Amino acid sequence: MLQALNDSIKYIKQKIGDFEPEIGIVLGTGLGGLVNEIAVQHSIMYSSIPNFPISTLEFHSGKLIFGTLKGKKVIAMQGRLHFYEGYSMQQITFPIRAMKLLGISYLLVSNAAGSLNPAFKKGDLMIINDHINLQPESPLRGLNNQDFGPRFPDMSQPYHKALIAKGLKIAQDENITCHQGVYVSVTGPNLETKAEYKYLRIIGGDAVGMSTVPEVIVANHMSLPVFAISVLTDEGFPEDLQPVSVEEIIETAAKAEPKMTKILSQLILSL
Repeated sequence: MLQALNDSIKYIKQKIGDFEPEIGIVLGTGLGGLVNEIAVQHSIMYSSIPNFPISTLEFHSGKLIFGTLKGKKVIAMQGRLHFYEGYSMQQITFPIRAMKLLGISYLLVSNAAGSLNPAFKKGDLMIINDHINLQPESPLRGLNNQDFGPRFPDMSQPYHKALIAKGLKIAQDENITCHQGVYVSVTGPNLETKAEYKYLRIIGGDAVGMSTVPEVIVANHMSLPVFAISVLTDEGFPEDLQPVSVEEIIETAAKAEPKMTKILSQLILSL
């Protein structure tokens, strides 16, 4: 993996020159609009970067965006990767390792998720303060590279407390409905049954999605502070479960996106 990463980074540095990123951003389903706030200096398609996995979803652009946002130099992944696309956990998290080796000091992650908590409604935001990993394997499975991090990384605080507090304060100041809670990561791509939603709520979940946790595990492995936020695009309440389509999820994400963008932009300004 290290050789593959070095090849990717060599290519990227040839394209971005002396640009030195400070913050990495992962943009989830229907949440690519934050790129419009970035003064873009470089844009690289995943498909042109050696060893970089390619997003297979039509609603994920598959670009690395380099530019400035609120005076900070950022890399944004416009389109993330998922286990259900057929990639290994190491491939899914390859871009996170690449961003860290390019020099970022913080990782900000967004996603679209389904609400499990009856107090959290469709269109609300939720800052993630912990997670439950129900995906079938860890991105750290296999030989450990000690240069990346320890064999058994601590996960007692996977989401940075100070960043959570800042995000909640920004939401309060901007009068944005924003909760905090536990995100459950599942494989997908199918949505959940009534019994599964009930189970996920019983075990402590406030929202459920198909991403984020692998990236967060790798970020923690590499001692990278993480802030993660979900746009709640549907409601997984077993007593009144309604069918939902991916088109509806993307539409809801797009409507809520300006609120998320406001929080992330102000958070970046504070770093």
